Amino acid sequence: MLDDNLRASRKTADQRPPLQLSFEFFPPKTDAMEERFWESIHKLAPLQPRFVSVTYGAGGSTRERTLRMVRRITADTGVAAAAHLTCVGASRDEVDEVVRGYREAGVKSIVALRGDPPEGVGQPFTPHPDGYRNAADLVAGIRRIGDFDISVAAYPEKHPQSVDWDADIDNLKRKLDAGASRAITQMFFRNADYLRYLERARKAGITAPIVPGIQPIHSFKQISGFAARCGASIPDWMAERFAGLEDDPETHALVAAAVAAEQVTELLDEGVTEFHFYTLNRSNLVLALARLLGRRS
Repeated sequence: MLDDNLRASRKTADQRPPLQLSFEFFPPKTDAMEERFWESIHKLAPLQPRFVSVTYGAGGSTRERTLRMVRRITADTGVAAAAHLTCVGASRDEVDEVVRGYREAGVKSIVALRGDPPEGVGQPFTPHPDGYRNAADLVAGIRRIGDFDISVAAYPEKHPQSVDWDADIDNLKRKLDAGASRAITQMFFRNADYLRYLERARKAGITAPIVPGIQPIHSFKQISGFAARCGASIPDWMAERFAGLEDDPETHALVAAAVAAEQVTELLDEGVTEFHFYTLNRSNLVLALARLLGRRS
């Protein structure tokens, strides 16, 4: 049994290295959703995250909403806001126009993603005839326009389109070499997958931070659907914990909190000091997890 004195999760915040947190939101589509969005933002802002990111719909479908939210987050809370950007179905000129718009709006951080074709994850990606070829090409293009802090994606279970692990890690290295500051992983539920991925990356000479992306399970059915579409696996033990709780929201919430707490404290004990939370525009579980990690408002 690991001695409590050796576990970072059993030390007080002033006894271990400082943590970096970041949170991801999506642009709300209705007035009611927007109210919850801002309520969650204001609850999480006092945790002093590195940044709060706002996603960018397929083909730029939420472009204006993303920019509006990013502008207001910084103005209202003082927290740095990062805008997502993809290059699916857009020319270089169109993407560059968005990047310049971000720069003119005072946005300093971008989460740069190739993006998935409309048919979904796992389908062949065909670049726009006049567009960026891939995420590394996109990062280089962003870097030519401005001195942004750029985050890119990483895949602890390997991207569905990568032919093997060498190709997957090589792709990550190209994105970082093109000018990205860090990688943020897709959601995962087996910490061993993340730790093995980190080991592969370090052996390949990658030194940039690879931040674990943590997905609290507000709805097991919803998250299972997300996982199936993006190539993340749901462990049998986790599915068993949520089995039969579809109509028992109170117990579901307690199990979800326990699962997420187990994941983040285990990573903390493994020496992880940076976490990115996929909030789905909700704050309660993320607030609880931040407290477990020693961060308070």
